[in-house]
Amino acid sequence: MSAKKKKIILVVGGCRSGKSRYALELADAYLKKVFIATALPIDEEMKHRIETHRQERDASFTTIEEPYNLGNAIASLQRDVDIAIIDCLTVWLGNLMYKYRGSLSKASEIEDFFEALQRPPCSLILVSNEVGLGIIPADSTSRHFRDEAGNLNQRVAALANQVILTVCGIPLRVKK
Repeated sequence: MSAKKKKIILVVGGCRSGKSRYALELADAYLKKVFIATALPIDEEMKHRIETHRQERDASFTTIEEPYNLGNAIASLQRDVDIAIIDCLTVWLGNLMYKYRGSLSKASEIEDFFEALQRPPCSLILVSNEVGLGIIPADSTSRHFRDEAGNLNQRVAALANQVILTVCGIPLRVKK
């Protein structure tokens, strides 16, 4: 499918909503596939999540682990890649918040990412969590993260050709 127009698809949903599985299903139609993983194995629970996601992907994916510089990861993709999945933007945002101690104004990686989205070398499926539908977080750090994730998702959705919300494992097209 490399001859088709490059597109950006945002798949967003709550925790365990089926968004990663749906992103993998969308990528099935493509030949040369890359999976850009953002998670860091910071504890046993996260190591288990990473391993579970690895087992969900088949051998047709080349995996790139990039917890911070997604713009560089996108720009560095080989020109023969048909599709790349980035999973997930909210984990990436959390990595940056930790790296910069909550002050994302210092995180040039965010603008680098948006610059790379302007000229992607292939079609992209971006997976992100919708964190604004739940209860209001009790502490300011969590509220700050929720707000930053909402802002990030809005900016990505504005650039995306398609936005798909997953609810209970069901994909709902929000933007076509």
